[in-house]
Amino acid sequence: MKRDAKTSGDMPATVRKLRCAIYTRKSSEEGLDMEFNSLDAQREACEAYVASQRSEGWALVRNRYDDGGISGGTLERPALKRLIADIQEGLVDVVVVYKIDRLSRSLLDFSKLVEVFDANEVTFVSVTQSFNTTTSMGRLTLNILLSFAQFEREVIGERIRDKFAASRKRGMWMGGFVPLGYDVRDRKLVINDAEAALVRRIFQGFAEMESCTRLVQALRAEGATSKRGRALTKSDVYRILTNRVYLGEAVHKGTSYPGEHDAIVSQAQWDAAHAMLQVNPRVRVNRTRNATAPLLRGLVFDSDGRAMSPSHSRGRGGRMYRYYVSQAVLQGGGTERPEIARVPAGEIEGGVLAQVRALLRQPEIVVGTWQAARGATDASEQEVRTALERIEPLWDELFHAEQARIVRLLVERVDVLASGAAVRLRLDGLGSLVRELAAKTGSTGRAAA
Repeated sequence: MKRDAKTSGDMPATVRKLRCAIYTRKSSEEGLDMEFNSLDAQREACEAYVASQRSEGWALVRNRYDDGGISGGTLERPALKRLIADIQEGLVDVVVVYKIDRLSRSLLDFSKLVEVFDANEVTFVSVTQSFNTTTSMGRLTLNILLSFAQFEREVIGERIRDKFAASRKRGMWMGGFVPLGYDVRDRKLVINDAEAALVRRIFQGFAEMESCTRLVQALRAEGATSKRGRALTKSDVYRILTNRVYLGEAVHKGTSYPGEHDAIVSQAQWDAAHAMLQVNPRVRVNRTRNATAPLLRGLVFDSDGRAMSPSHSRGRGGRMYRYYVSQAVLQGGGTERPEIARVPAGEIEGGVLAQVRALLRQPEIVVGTWQAARGATDASEQEVRTALERIEPLWDELFHAEQARIVRLLVERVDVLASGAAVRLRLDGLGSLVRELAAKTGSTGRAAA
C-alpha cells in the first residue's frame, strides 16, 4: 500500500529543503569595529537555531544580510533591500532573526514586510520569541510584541531629544554641519582665524553696502568661498548673518543659550547688520539705486551740443533698461533731432571707461599729466605713469560712488556722434588724481617704515 509522507514508526520518507536567510541589525555603529560584535552574536544564535532544525530540512543560504548602524524605524536598509529582492526572486524560504525588533520596530513597516513574506510563501522565525504566524493567536502575539517594540523606539527617541535639548541649554555643540568660521576639536567649536575674518567681513560689508547682491559680488571678486570651497551665494550670506552661533550662543528650537564656544562678531557688529536686515528689501534696493547714480550724468552731449539726460524704461518682468536721452527728445516741440538721440547707458559708460583707460596709457597724456601735477608734487614722470597704471586694476574694486567721483575728476565732456563717442579729459583732474594717489602711497610707505 502506498503511503503519503511517512510510514508508521519511521522518519519522514522525504523532507523538503528550506533555505534559511539570517538577518541581523544594530542601530548604532558603536562596537562594530570589534572582532566579535553584536551582529556576530545575533548570527551565531540564529545559526545554532537553524542547525537544530536540520532534520526538518533547514539549511543556511550563503548570502549574509547584516545592517550595522541603521535604525529599525525605516525600511531603507541596504541588507534588508537585498533580502527582499532575494525573497522575490524565490531564493529564500525562511527568514531567521534574533528578535523581531531586529527586522523592524515599526508596526506599519512590519505589516508591509509580512505582506511580502506571505506573497512569496516565506515564513518568519524569531529564535528568542516562539510564536506561529499561521494562526490568529500567533498574529495577535506578533502584533503585541511589535507594539511594544515601536513603543520602545519612540521612548528612546524622546530620551535622545530630551538629552539633546538639555545639552543645547548648557551651550554644548551637538554635531551637524560645522559653520564657517569654526572647526571642531574634542567635540567643541573652536575659532578658525582665517574663516572668522571672512565672517566679520560679511557682517561689516553688509552693514556698509546695504545690499546683499553687491556684497556677494565683492566677495566673489575677492575669491571668498564657503566651508566646502564653493563660491558664496546670497543664501549663504543671509544664513551667516542670521546664525547666532557667531555671537557665541547655542540655539535650540528658537531659544538661544550661552554657548561653550567663543563669539566671532561683537554685539555691535551683529546689531548693525540686523538693523539693515530689518529694512524692507525694496527700500534697500531703492537706496542702492540712488547710490548708483549714472556715471556720466551732466557730462554727455549730443551732436548738436545739447545735454543728454539719464532715463530708463521697464521691460518684461520689471527689468530696468537705462539710457541717456537728448533734451531735444525729452522737451519735445522741435522737429529737428540729432543724429543720435538716445544711447544705452551701459554701452556709453563702458565705451567712455574703455577710452579713458586707453588714453591713460598714451605717452603724451602721461607727460601732460606730469606737467599738470609737477607744481604740487615731486613725483617723476615714471611715478606718474605708475600711478595712472594703478587706476585700471583697482577700478572694479571701488564702490560706485568712488567710481563716479573719479570719472567726474577725469572726464570733462563726452560728445555722442554717429562715428562714436568723443571723450575730452581734464588734465588738471588727472593731476589731482595723481597727487591723491601719490599721497596715499607715501602715507602707506611711511606707515610701513
